[in-house]
Amino acid sequence: MSADRAVARYDDNNLTPSRIVEYLDRYIVGQEKAKRAVAVALRNRIRRKKLPADMAKEISPKNILMVGPTGVGKTEIARRLASMVQAPFVKVEATKFTEVGYVGRDVESMVRELVDSSVAMVRKRMLTDVQEPARVRAEQRLVDAMLPRRSRKIPSMPDFMKVFGGEGDDEGNGQEQSAETQKSENTRDRFLTMLKEGRLEDREIDVDVQESSVTGMPILGASGMDSIGINLSEMLGGMLPKRSKKRRMKISEARRIFSAEEAEKLIDSEALSREAIEKAQEDGIIFLDEIDKIVSKSSGGHGPDVSREGVQRDLLPIVEGSVVQTRHGPVKTDHVLFIAAGAFSGVKPSDLIPELQGRFPIRVELSPLSWENLQQILTEPENSLLKQYIALISTEGTELSFTDEATREIAVLASKMNAEMDDIGARRLHTMLEQLLEEINFSICDDIRPSIEINAEFVHNKLNNLVENRDIRRYLL
Repeated sequence: MSADRAVARYDDNNLTPSRIVEYLDRYIVGQEKAKRAVAVALRNRIRRKKLPADMAKEISPKNILMVGPTGVGKTEIARRLASMVQAPFVKVEATKFTEVGYVGRDVESMVRELVDSSVAMVRKRMLTDVQEPARVRAEQRLVDAMLPRRSRKIPSMPDFMKVFGGEGDDEGNGQEQSAETQKSENTRDRFLTMLKEGRLEDREIDVDVQESSVTGMPILGASGMDSIGINLSEMLGGMLPKRSKKRRMKISEARRIFSAEEAEKLIDSEALSREAIEKAQEDGIIFLDEIDKIVSKSSGGHGPDVSREGVQRDLLPIVEGSVVQTRHGPVKTDHVLFIAAGAFSGVKPSDLIPELQGRFPIRVELSPLSWENLQQILTEPENSLLKQYIALISTEGTELSFTDEATREIAVLASKMNAEMDDIGARRLHTMLEQLLEEINFSICDDIRPSIEINAEFVHNKLNNLVENRDIRRYLL
């Protein structure tokens, strides 16, 4: 079952905290406190929608601050949560932002990215809704391309000639034209029927494909305008004609192109922008990663510390609730859910400026992963690491399998590496599996075997020397 089909059955009525945690358990091992926190925050947003408007506008979202080492599931929790409720979601790195007046991105750009994500989601749904009328229009265009309409103009008789008995000729010409029109329509109907039955898919025709005459150009300007961008074709509207290029292609390809063009024509751009902005304001989630990197230890620092604190001050009005101008219209951030995360290894959450601390009332500490957690990550989640490698090798006609002792050995060695070196959590498993399966990945195309079993002895022989050698492991693991 795909992720999209799996989340489709959830709606506001049955999206309870317990079901949210149950869904997150399918992809993330451990971290129960974090899962419960985001589940309650999400349910509170649903509860707020059921309140009267005057009460709902007073309830602000309970933003979350996740504290924990890298690779323990902070980003994955937020990403899976957004996919579950089909909400606009963006992940941004706090280190990319600079204080107003410095060269770099301003903090408002993350809100504009959120709106762009919302527009893409709403556009996709609208395109799905108009597929049937777009298909009908596309088939009519295909028939027009195969059988162009030819209108033969028959000259009418002047009125003074009708005095001499010329009416009969006009009637004859009209009947002749009507017969030709009926014959043409019958031919078109036959071709349209064959199109619907798929009997002409491999036939080649010449079609006119529209090309954009002006492409979008991002305009770099003052602070706060760095990523709004201006599309010149939108500015000029219909002043510049659209160019078309004649191409020869199969009907199957032309059908796809025509359907996409007709679907775009059927979408109301103003309604799209309105709905996207509303969705971003009410359901948007912004994941602010590496927030600890904009925290300064000293209160009166110089150089980059000044800019770090400046970024926090710029973030404050966005998180509190303000209006951000985007190319789709103004967006209020009062009810956008912010989830911040950081390792906080050299600093503490209390080193954030007090005003920003108060805007993240829910704080969750994610625990480091034990070797048992790492073994679960290898085997239990949907599309786990081992399942991915097994699927890749299966494309070569070989069945790859891992014994329980092998997965335990991998997890123990990865846990040992995290304890003795920098703790990078589950990401250590990626590097160790690449080293473990390097020879198999390289030679499997030339030495095809029906099955390969990875046991504890194989893991020990491949990885133990690398783990024990302190000089080599710094570069390879």
